[in-house]
Amino acid sequence: MLNTAARSRVVFVTGTDTGVGKTLLTGLLLHHLRRRGCQALAMKPFCSGDRGDARLLYTVQDGELTLDEINPFFFREPLAPWVAARRHRRSVRLRDVLRRIADVASRCQCLLIEGSGGLLVPLGEGYSVADLIAKLGCEVLVVSANRLGTINHTLLTVQSLQHLGIKGLRVIMMAGPPADASSASNPSILAELLRPVAVLPLGYLGRNLMRAGAVKAIEKKCKKTLARILA
Repeated sequence: MLNTAARSRVVFVTGTDTGVGKTLLTGLLLHHLRRRGCQALAMKPFCSGDRGDARLLYTVQDGELTLDEINPFFFREPLAPWVAARRHRRSVRLRDVLRRIADVASRCQCLLIEGSGGLLVPLGEGYSVADLIAKLGCEVLVVSANRLGTINHTLLTVQSLQHLGIKGLRVIMMAGPPADASSASNPSILAELLRPVAVLPLGYLGRNLMRAGAVKAIEKKCKKTLARILA
């Protein structure tokens, strides 16, 4: 676990699956914090396939970190990081990941860390996203897509984190088009089932938002919700 006496606030952004909106939420929170005067930085330690997510975070934080500091472990194949690393006979040790994170955390007031896929995605030999979170001992935001199937996925993810002893835990439901029959009831049902864990819905924000300019523009529209997420 990172030395909590000597580190910044650390918030890990994980998801119920890949493609649920983790990068967009991380970018929004990053800009929101920086606009309010907080010395905030963001990382995505593992990227597979391309570095588009890391490049977005690089731009939102005005190049304060290098791309390699944001994303120290990159694999060109769109595979789980451990699987991709094995193809190249590479080994990424958990202690090396923690060292990279601690270095960035020491340089800011708040560090946002975007995970890869869901909790059980294998990152290296013998450890997953969940193991990394457990070692960090940090706050966790669970991003879920507000659509059919999310109740099961979200409950499984939250219960897994609770078994790890995570206390600072919140669920953010990201809306997207087209809305299905479950979209209107999902937030209230999950709030009831997960109480006292906070469930915060974020309405549909539009298309083609994976650009720094778009992230900074829409942050103003949802700043109240972002403030609640970080409270």
